[in-house]
Amino acid sequence: MRKYGLIALSLSLLLTLSQTLWAADATPAGLWKTIDDNTGKPRSLIRISENNGEYSAVVEKGLLETDTGDKVCDKCTDARKGQKIIGMTIAKGLKQNGSKYDGGEILDPDNGKIYKCKMTLNEAGDKLEVRGYIGISLIGRSQTWLRVE
Repeated sequence: MRKYGLIALSLSLLLTLSQTLWAADATPAGLWKTIDDNTGKPRSLIRISENNGEYSAVVEKGLLETDTGDKVCDKCTDARKGQKIIGMTIAKGLKQNGSKYDGGEILDPDNGKIYKCKMTLNEAGDKLEVRGYIGISLIGRSQTWLRVE
């Protein structure tokens, strides 16, 4: 009986250690489910990727009932005007700065506006707070994104 208790304890410690090590090495790269900050409902799937230390985010799929994949960004004022939102890069230029990722920008396809952006990954690596703001970080809004993969 004692032998099985030691095995269970060893497995538990090994699992905890591997989760801790994974979380310590976690980055925002991966697939994320966005949660609308107004409705609290899932909104889209976003793929964040890293290239030479810079992170960018691309819309992979809309999760609203009305999302057919044909919606375009008609309020955008840059080169994305008239482009389909699915497949669009909505965030770019983010670099790791300690425990945060900042220095980039994010587009809100609903209003076509571009904001400064910072992202903060939680310790477990499964939640990402994404903040878009104008000027200083206090003037803006945040969304929590949940890791899918």
